[in-house]
Amino acid sequence: MKKSSPEVAVLTCAELAREALAVLLGRYGLGIEWVPPDSAIPGSYWGDSEAGLIGDCLFLRDDTPVHSALHEACHYICMDEERRGRLDTDAGGECDEENGVCYLQILLADQLLPSVGRARLCADMDAWGYTFRLGSAQAWFTRDADDARMWLLQYGLIDREDRPLWRLR
Repeated sequence: MKKSSPEVAVLTCAELAREALAVLLGRYGLGIEWVPPDSAIPGSYWGDSEAGLIGDCLFLRDDTPVHSALHEACHYICMDEERRGRLDTDAGGECDEENGVCYLQILLADQLLPSVGRARLCADMDAWGYTFRLGSAQAWFTRDADDARMWLLQYGLIDREDRPLWRLR
C-alpha cells in the first residue's frame, strides 16, 4: 500500500464520535486506546497516523484515518485465534485474508455515522493509495471482490446479504 500526499483530506477519527467506533468494534471484543496528539501510535505497522494493533487493543489518535482504524480492526476480526493470541503490530495473513479485510472494512463503514458509509470509505481508500486492479476500491468492491466475499462467508464473518455476523474467525 502506498500512502498519498498529506494534503489529501480523508475522514479522521476526530470527525467521528469516539463512542460510535468503540461500540462497533466492541461487538468484536476489540478495545480502543486513544493516544495523545503527536505521540507515536503503539502497534502501528505503517507509522505516522496509522492505527496500531496489539492483542485485543486498537490504538488510535484523532488524526488516524477512519479507513486505517477499520482496516486494522478487520485484521483482528479476520485472523485466526492463534495469530490473534500473539498479535503485536504485524497482522500478517495471506492474500485472501487481506482481500477479506478490505471487503469487511467497507461493510463496517456502513455501520458508522452517516458521514462514513461505503462510498466515503472507498473514496478515502483511493485517496490514501490502496491499489486495486480495476482502478478504485468501489470498482473492486462491486465488480471484482467475489473471492473476498466468499472468504468472509466461508469463515462465518458475514451472511449472504453481506451483513456482519459480529463474530471473530
